Amino acid sequence: MKISEITSAIELFAPLALQENYDNSGIQLGNLQSETESALICIDVTEEVIDEAIALNSKLIISHHPLIFKGLKSITGKDYIERCVVKAIKNDITIYTAHTNLDNAWGGVSFKMAEKLGLTNVCVLSELSDSLLKLITFVPNKNLEKVRNSLFEAGAGHIGNYDQCSYQSEGYGTFRAGEGSTPFCGEINELHSENEIRLEVILPVNLKSKAIKALYDSHPYEEPAFDLIPLMNDFARAGAGVVGELPESMTEIDFLKKIKIDFKVEGLKFSPLLNKSVRKIALCGGSGAFLIGNALRASADAYITGDIKYHDFFNHNESILLVDAGHYESEQYTIELICEIIQKKFATFAVHFTKCKTNQINYL
Repeated sequence: MKISEITSAIELFAPLALQENYDNSGIQLGNLQSETESALICIDVTEEVIDEAIALNSKLIISHHPLIFKGLKSITGKDYIERCVVKAIKNDITIYTAHTNLDNAWGGVSFKMAEKLGLTNVCVLSELSDSLLKLITFVPNKNLEKVRNSLFEAGAGHIGNYDQCSYQSEGYGTFRAGEGSTPFCGEINELHSENEIRLEVILPVNLKSKAIKALYDSHPYEEPAFDLIPLMNDFARAGAGVVGELPESMTEIDFLKKIKIDFKVEGLKFSPLLNKSVRKIALCGGSGAFLIGNALRASADAYITGDIKYHDFFNHNESILLVDAGHYESEQYTIELICEIIQKKFATFAVHFTKCKTNQINYL
């Protein structure tokens, strides 16, 4: 199978347009047009992981964390990143990363965490902004349903938990077809008036090209008129972290014990206990301390993430139970998520989970 087929399936689930501007998701090195019989999935790329791929004859490694995060001014093998680059190139191995685009995608990393905890009524904790467009076009009455359905199939028309959302209003348009045109209605060089429907739908920025193609493919006019307007609305189906509910309330201690079991945590850091039950839980895979304020605004009883700073435990120790489960520990199930994305599209394609221990933090 071509590697591009696998990466396209991932990007359909987690478009690269969803990644943060500091990130480096996508192809890291290699050739997307080459073929592979299997893929090796990991959180971090290390030399041991590349050796594992070589032994498995996997020509594709898919990681969550980018191997190449900053620009490389030289490749001399002075650190593990450069050694990995050299070894991967020598062995014709392509490395692909799904990082913050997978964090921000609906059903992404934090959703997988919520699934492991058994949370229900899960929604995005911090919705993406500047990620929506409104498409406005004008369609002859009898062609409205075809055009509208085509845009829906392209992914337009989602608002929160609702789909196939649109607005329409009646009016009429005018045009005069010039020489060399092939008008759907009207005559060459004659002013024509047509009863039309003004159709409006919302779509994510990353679906812009797909929606425009769907419009051209389904619209009867040779030159359909349309507008794309950037919106300031937040995008409820994409963003960082999630918030949801446990099936029933738990004591803080029992909840902490549950986290240790569900996430195989050897050492759990948490803020002073508030001596109250917890049910509404916010969480974010990886370094999510920046979302503590969002968890508070969501009225969460507890917030789970990794890499919480020392003074964050002071600043919020009377308002919410903060739990630092570890960066790797909170994201470990991303491997399962990537596998599910691939096998939903390609059920028989071989996917291997790395057996290498890539977490560099140890506990005594």
